[in-house]
Amino acid sequence: MKAHCLPFSQIPHTTALFTDFLAYTPSIRSFYPRPPQFAEWMKEEAGQIAYDAKRRERVARILSAQNKSWGASDKTLANLERLRKGAVAVVTGQQVGLFGGPMFAIYKALTAVKLAEEASNAGIDAVPIFWLATYDHDLAEVNHVSVASAEGVLETLSTPSHSVPSAPVSAVQLGDEIVPVLEQAIALLGEGEAAQLLRETYRPGETLGTAFARLYARVFAEWGVIVLDASDAELSRVAEPIYRAAVERSEELSSALLQRGQALESAGYHQQVKVTDSSVLLFTIRQGARVPIHRQGEEFVVDGEKLGEKLSRAELLGQIAAHPELFSPNVLLRPIVEDYLLPTLVYTGGAAETAYFGQAGAVYEALLGRVTPILPRFSATIVEPKVQRVLEKTKIAITEVFNGREELQREIAARNLPADLKAAFETAKVSFDSSFSGLKESLEKLDRTLVDAAETARSKMQHQLEKLQSQAARAEAQKGELVVRKAEYLSNSLYPEKGLQERGVGAIYFLARYGEALLRDIYGAIHTDCHDHQILEL
Repeated sequence: MKAHCLPFSQIPHTTALFTDFLAYTPSIRSFYPRPPQFAEWMKEEAGQIAYDAKRRERVARILSAQNKSWGASDKTLANLERLRKGAVAVVTGQQVGLFGGPMFAIYKALTAVKLAEEASNAGIDAVPIFWLATYDHDLAEVNHVSVASAEGVLETLSTPSHSVPSAPVSAVQLGDEIVPVLEQAIALLGEGEAAQLLRETYRPGETLGTAFARLYARVFAEWGVIVLDASDAELSRVAEPIYRAAVERSEELSSALLQRGQALESAGYHQQVKVTDSSVLLFTIRQGARVPIHRQGEEFVVDGEKLGEKLSRAELLGQIAAHPELFSPNVLLRPIVEDYLLPTLVYTGGAAETAYFGQAGAVYEALLGRVTPILPRFSATIVEPKVQRVLEKTKIAITEVFNGREELQREIAARNLPADLKAAFETAKVSFDSSFSGLKESLEKLDRTLVDAAETARSKMQHQLEKLQSQAARAEAQKGELVVRKAEYLSNSLYPEKGLQERGVGAIYFLARYGEALLRDIYGAIHTDCHDHQILEL
């Protein structure tokens, strides 16, 4: 594997907030307590973690039961014992996408392993933990995955499995309907270890959450990754004080978040989540659905006006005390719940999570008195051998693939015009430059005031010649079926649906083609002091 760096400034749609965080510019520092250089502060940060011994024992017991139920490896069980005895946690997490979700979820887990290893080597006992966001209720985000066929065409596989609308995905149980989806995936992936792994994990009777957990327990067995199911009722009981605080201090928290949002926008950044003065950072379960809670004067309203349920503060707090398992945090409270449940040294995530942390810092300060640092996860585009050959043959750089399929077709066509036509354009350009230089010298001798007019004319004529060449390339692209196929192949492989490969292609595709050896190669390419996007040539 060869790795090449590509700065995020060259990646489309990268936000100013994320690039400034990576550079740790002065304007970003009030929103993030630590720069993205782990080695500079990990020992000092470890000394600031305060974690109740009884809570540690209780959480370790819950996680041990969870991971054993999923067939955890000896390495994972050893890490759980280290956690119980005093290790800190390096945390990451993701929604439970079908068949393991997109490739960046794998990058998250491997980054957590690398950071935990670095901390442990520096004398800070640390273990990697992968948080499954199983209480999320956006089924459309997790019930599918895209896998490439042998021809490089992306096939989207989805399961019709469902519960009631807006139910947490932990409630979505897989039935017999998962079997044909599984066989469709295996037909694309081919028989092998990955196919067997899917058969053993995505079975009727599992939920989307437990199937994902079993898969990751197997994939990361040698790495000792501890998997955490956030929808566990016992964990909700441990997190009850944070849920109560979200209600008791709801006015204070929404005010702090509004101020933080204004500060972000004043600094030129965006707010990842819009907050209002009626915001409450909790969801609850009603009739099987996960619904938000809002504040309305002195009362709390469940799901706005849809259910028409209004509660006093005391009534809502009573419900939390009686049934904390029916409550879950929103995206701005989630990291605080994570770090109440875990002795977190650092969280690692992508650009969106970095933006969430920029806002959630206001909640951290109010409820925990310490803001957990965030570090960027590993980010990469894998270039398979066949893709590399097409890039070389078409003379296309990966950054040009990011311009979109239509522009890519024109570029491929322009660089693959018939040799005689291409030569004719080159001859015309050279001849034009030579002839015009002589004309300019003669005009300058005649009247120097004509020089500017000559340059204007030269620019216009050059533009027309370039325009003509572009039109020729477009005509070639329109009649060249091969050009269209190459552009589609490169787009599907490297920039599917105008997004990074790591977000658009399922991890199971790469695991099926290259096995666990690929994970070891990727792990070797992770350098936590390098925060560029990586191009990995296989």
